[in-house]
Amino acid sequence: MPSTLDALDSARDLDAAAAAGADREARFAAMVDRLSKLSVEKHFDAFVDVPWDDPEMAIDPTDARWELWGLDPLSRSEWYLAQPPSRRAEIGLYRVAQALHTGWQFENILQVGLLIHAMGQRNDSAEFRYLHHEIVEESQHSMMFHEFVRRSGVPTRGIPPLSNLVIRPFLMGCARVAPLLLCIAALAGEEPADHLQREQLKLGYPHPLIERITRIHVTEEARHISFARHYLRRVTPRLGRTRRTVVSLAFPLFMWIGALLMVHPGRRFRRANGIPRKVLRASQRTPEARALFAASVQKARDLADELGLMNPLARRGWRLAFG
Repeated sequence: MPSTLDALDSARDLDAAAAAGADREARFAAMVDRLSKLSVEKHFDAFVDVPWDDPEMAIDPTDARWELWGLDPLSRSEWYLAQPPSRRAEIGLYRVAQALHTGWQFENILQVGLLIHAMGQRNDSAEFRYLHHEIVEESQHSMMFHEFVRRSGVPTRGIPPLSNLVIRPFLMGCARVAPLLLCIAALAGEEPADHLQREQLKLGYPHPLIERITRIHVTEEARHISFARHYLRRVTPRLGRTRRTVVSLAFPLFMWIGALLMVHPGRRFRRANGIPRKVLRASQRTPEARALFAASVQKARDLADELGLMNPLARRGWRLAFG
């Protein structure tokens, strides 16, 4: 039978765990309140804060400012550099429109998932309010991205149909029974795109329209990423061994899918622009391209490590996906 000291130690452990849990909940509630306040103080409207009809914002498919930017590995390929300037501009504009089309489709899916998650909140939940702030902001992003694609006239299709067929119902199910996986999926869609946009902002966007869209998106996505990260910090410590293992393996898989969709242009982009398969494939396998692919998820990888989601199998999954 356990001794009195053992019983006291066990009681202290339980008390400490309860206190840690209460402290974690208090920190999460304070963070959610702060994000809601920021959403009120700093928010944007897709048709007020982007001067679409200003002459300098016009989209001309042959404008040299649409040529692929230096961050894109394809821009350094011999094949691309050999194309006439007007053709390079058309390919670059297609790349931007395709990325924004993929982005708005992903954000549409995320909005539905967030609505489902919000429906399960208590009446006194501060989380309910923030979730709706994020849904509103994601809707504005979707309209902003859609307006760009509409005005560009580029016939993009966004997420491949098969991927969409799998991703949409899966994330709707996660929103109902495993919101933690919905947050990981949110990071998978947001972190790679956010990394690319921030890096390109450092280099400078040649065209003022895409720069304005990007600055708006980066500003508000910072809140969305922060919420997902804090939600994972709140929920992960509660996981049992089996669920923790499942989540640890899902994390690199989700991030790999998200990075593929956001960082690497796919088959439709290649076919629509007459790019030889071997040229696109070679551009994506250069050391610079591999480094960019890995860097696009590095913050999420660090978070997984922080949360104790780096068992041997998970580490192998991250290495296989990103090196």
